Amino acid sequence: MATEIELKLRLDPKNVRKLLAHPVLAGIASQKQHLLNTYYDTPELALRARRIAMRFRKKGWQWLLTVKSAEPASGGLAIRNEWETNATPGVFDFSHVDAPELRTMLETARDDLEAVFTTDFRRQLWQVPCGESLIEMAVDRGGIAARGRREAICEVELELLSGRIEDIFTLTRQLQQHINLHPAIASKAERGYRLFLNEPERPFRAKPLPIHAGQTPVAAFRTIALGCLEHFQRNESALLAGGAPEFIHQARVALRRLRSAIKLFAPVLPEDFVAAYGQSWKTLAGALGEARNWDVFLEETLPPIHAAFPHNHDIHRLRNEARRRVKAARRSIVRLLAVKEYPRLMVEFTAAVHALTDSRPVALKTFAKERIAAHTRSARKMAEQYADLNAEERHIMRLRFKKLRYAMEFMAPLLPTRHMKTYLTALGRLQEALGLINDQVTAELLINEALGQKSATAAHGWVAGRQEILVTYIPAALADWLKAHDRMAEQ
Repeated sequence: MATEIELKLRLDPKNVRKLLAHPVLAGIASQKQHLLNTYYDTPELALRARRIAMRFRKKGWQWLLTVKSAEPASGGLAIRNEWETNATPGVFDFSHVDAPELRTMLETARDDLEAVFTTDFRRQLWQVPCGESLIEMAVDRGGIAARGRREAICEVELELLSGRIEDIFTLTRQLQQHINLHPAIASKAERGYRLFLNEPERPFRAKPLPIHAGQTPVAAFRTIALGCLEHFQRNESALLAGGAPEFIHQARVALRRLRSAIKLFAPVLPEDFVAAYGQSWKTLAGALGEARNWDVFLEETLPPIHAAFPHNHDIHRLRNEARRRVKAARRSIVRLLAVKEYPRLMVEFTAAVHALTDSRPVALKTFAKERIAAHTRSARKMAEQYADLNAEERHIMRLRFKKLRYAMEFMAPLLPTRHMKTYLTALGRLQEALGLINDQVTAELLINEALGQKSATAAHGWVAGRQEILVTYIPAALADWLKAHDRMAEQ
C-alpha cells in the first residue's frame, strides 16, 4: 500500500499556456501521457458507499489496476491510501491489496463489478524539486463521460513523491504568484459518480468529525478545522453560481463553526495563528451573513406580514427592495470568491493547519472538559439572569449558547453518551428560539435600512409584536436546558 498525498487545483483553460510558461518549470523536462480510465462498481454502488474507487487505467501500452480510498479533501489537499499494480483489462485480481478486510470486500463484489464511468485526458508531467521535497506536477485536460453525459477536466495535481507536506504548499504559493489557481475538493472519481447518477448539487451540511481520545488537542483541532473547511468548500460552487438560500446558510454555518473552533482551541494554538485566522474569514463571513439575513427576511419574515396587509403600499415596496438586496448580496459573495486573495487564503490556512505542533501537554479529554465547562459557565450565568436582560444582552447570550453548542458537537465523541441526545436536543431548541428572536431584531434593522425608520409602520408593528411573543417562550426553553444540563452533570 502506498499513501498518496496530493493537492488539486482548478485551472481556467484560458490560463493553461501561462501556467506552462511558469518560471518554476523552466529547465525541467516534461512527459506527456494519454490516460484512459474506466471506473467500476457494483449495480448498488457498494464501493462508493465504502468510499472506495477502483479503476483500470490504460497508459500508453500499459494497463494498471488501481484501488483508492476516498477520504475527503480539505483546502484541495487529500491524503489517501492507494494500491496499484500492472493488470490485464477485465481481470479483477486484488491480491496486491494488503488490507485484508478491503480485499475480502472487493473479491466478494468481483462478479458484480461493471463499468460506471470513464475519464479520458491528456496529462503533462514535471518532477519539480521544492525545498527538501520532490513534487510531481501534472496538468490534466480532457473529460469525464457517463451515460451520454460529459464534463470537462482542466486541473493541476501536485503529488508529493518525497519530502514534506509543507513543500506542496510552498510550490502552490509560487504558482499562484503568476496565475489564479483555486484549491479543488472533488476528485475525478467523485465527479464521475455525480455525473453517472446525474445528481443535482445539494447543500452540504456539517458531519460528525472523527476526533478520538488518543489525539492531542492540536491534532483534534486539525481534524475539526479541516472538516469545517470541507463543509464550506462543498457549498462553494453553488455560491459561485448564485447560491440558493440553503447553500448560503450552510457556507455561513461552516465559517461560523471554523471561527468557533479557533476560539475554542485558542489555549493550545499559537497566538499568531489565532490572531491571523480568527479574523481572516471575517469579510467573507460578513457577506454570507448579509445574504442570509435578507434571505430569511424575504422567505420567512415578510410573507406573513404581506398576507396580513396584502394591499399595503409600504409592504410592496419593502418586498421589492428585499428582492433587490438579496440579488446584491449574492453578487457580493461571488465577487469575494473571485478575488485572487481568496484561493491564496485557502492554501495558506490549510498549510498553517497542517504545520501546527503541540505546545501544551494536556490530554484531549481533560482539555475538552475544561473548555466545555468554561463555555457552560459563561452561558449559564446569563441564563440565570434572563429576566433582567435587555435586547443587546439577549443577543450576547444567544452567541454564548451557539458557541457552547458548537463545542459540544465538536467534542461529542469524547463525552458520555448517557443523556447526550436529550441535552443536545434541549440546547438546539433553545438556540433555535433565541435565533427566532434575533431574526425579528434583524428584520427591524433591515426594514429601517430598506425604507427608513418612519416608513412601513405595519411591518414595524408586526415585527415588534412577534418579538414580544417569542421572548415569552425563552424561560421554558432555558428550564429544559438547565434540567438536561443537570442530568449530564450527575454522570
